[in-house]
Amino acid sequence: MPRMLPYLLLLPATAFLCLFFLYPFTLVAIDSVTRDGAYSLENFRRMAGHWKFGTAFWNTMLLAAVVVPIQLAMALTMASIVAKLQRGRSVILYVFAIPLGISDLAAGLIWLSVFEQSGFLNSLLVGLGIVEAPILLLGYQNLWVIFIAIVLAEVWRATAIMMVILVAGLGLIPKEYGEAAEVFGATRWQRFVRVTLPMLRPSLQTALILRVILAFEVFAVVVALGGTQFPVLMSETYHWQFAMQDRGIAAAFAMVILGISVAFTVLILRLLHVPKGARI
Repeated sequence: MPRMLPYLLLLPATAFLCLFFLYPFTLVAIDSVTRDGAYSLENFRRMAGHWKFGTAFWNTMLLAAVVVPIQLAMALTMASIVAKLQRGRSVILYVFAIPLGISDLAAGLIWLSVFEQSGFLNSLLVGLGIVEAPILLLGYQNLWVIFIAIVLAEVWRATAIMMVILVAGLGLIPKEYGEAAEVFGATRWQRFVRVTLPMLRPSLQTALILRVILAFEVFAVVVALGGTQFPVLMSETYHWQFAMQDRGIAAAFAMVILGISVAFTVLILRLLHVPKGARI
């Protein structure tokens, strides 16, 4: 019985993963390679041949390439501030983490109220006399404005996810290492680069993997701010599943998102390889 105890304890989690992850994933994978009752790659050919696929793919990659580095830099800065505070740490951490309690759609609607024609930004521009009348900022003529609005919304909404992970990681780094480096004349920047970052690698790895995967799955914020004018992979998956009623092509989009997520996860694991036995 003692030998079986670890397996019995893992049984509920294993059953949960099989029921809510492995089984749905298997169904989606089968749908992606099934067309008219036969196995084929027709769904992927139709997906790749659709005029929106390339745009959606590169929009998704561009968003991830811009948003994630900005969030990483901000999360490191915010986590360092919180870690060094002696008083009011809990309050500042709570303020920084407020966006965590806001859903994707709610965040998109909040920033829509800023950028829409009757929103705060237009009111400000008119009030300052910069423009004579409100302008349509989120129109198809201004795709770059839509992109900036989505980036701002995503940075505001999701940076706290990475910050919380990094705050926990910084709390596990012994202060003695930084103090020893300071004794030997290391500057604050040198201590951060040579001591803090290497020991923070496990937390950085976790934060980046989580955020990159979520960046490829961005949906509600994009729909709220860009609608169909700024397609991404997830919005196209939704479109084919519910608007076009084509489960096969929607499944093909889902598999593409999964493939990209797995590829970047492996890349991050290799770039931020954590030696065996390293502090987590």
